[in-house]
Amino acid sequence: MDIKRKKLWDLLGILPDTNNPVTVLEATTEIRDNYILESLLLDLNGLEPVPAYFIKPAHISGPFPVVLFNHSHGGFYNVGKDELLKGAPYLQTPPYAEVLTELGYAVLCIDAWCFGQRHTQSELSIFKKMLWSGRVMWGMMVFDNLRALDYLYTRSDVNTSRMATLGMSMGGTMAWWSAALDERINLCIDICSLTDYQSLIDEDGLSHHGIYYYVPGLLQHYSSADINALIAPRPHLGLAGNLDVLTPSAGLDRIDQEMSKIYRELGASHAWKLVRCDVGHVETELMRSEVVDFLGKYL
Repeated sequence: MDIKRKKLWDLLGILPDTNNPVTVLEATTEIRDNYILESLLLDLNGLEPVPAYFIKPAHISGPFPVVLFNHSHGGFYNVGKDELLKGAPYLQTPPYAEVLTELGYAVLCIDAWCFGQRHTQSELSIFKKMLWSGRVMWGMMVFDNLRALDYLYTRSDVNTSRMATLGMSMGGTMAWWSAALDERINLCIDICSLTDYQSLIDEDGLSHHGIYYYVPGLLQHYSSADINALIAPRPHLGLAGNLDVLTPSAGLDRIDQEMSKIYRELGASHAWKLVRCDVGHVETELMRSEVVDFLGKYL
């Protein structure tokens, strides 16, 4: 493992054993108008079962290229993976389940710790309890997400050589962290989540992000651009609002400058793209169009 990637893993606290097999505890199937929906209960971490949705096109056969969809936060603790099926106030319509399956992709989305069917304790309580035991909440969330990739490898209807990750806000942050840590992900798309940590500090914006977000010791070793650099030269699309307080504009400038340089030095300038709109924390029609085009071009 690359030393920079290994150090990033090390900062994520005590993690479960990756040698334990990923297993399906429960599964039900529902045929909808344009896609097949599987509601799953997965054992990803040996600590707490993880509810998940797996969807695939109903009218064509696989194996399908697959998108690991990461739900947002927004304070909507009871929503979680249902964002994939129902959307969110700050996302365009139709929901991504309809868009992605119509394009011929399968999609997997899990409930992150504290969300959806896993919302049994508050975010703050989970963070404090994990910290006491040497765990980091964000580390445990990332761990589950990447173990979900292991689950995809057990499916014959998935083309694991064509895997992307996508998300908005917390889900976008999960997308670029997941792609940075796991080279099995071929393509990363993040929406309203490219936060430069130093710019967030400079603008007194730490309270804009939930406590789940904070990793002890991170800034001693990594900037946001350092983490995103681990994705290069794989295709990476960032979508951001110039008026979004969660992703300060000065920080977007810094990340874009550094990433453009890295991709250029690797001979892959075409594979990095940052699209900025004069909006706040919302996905615009242009952003949605860019997502579809980028997937079509690289996945």
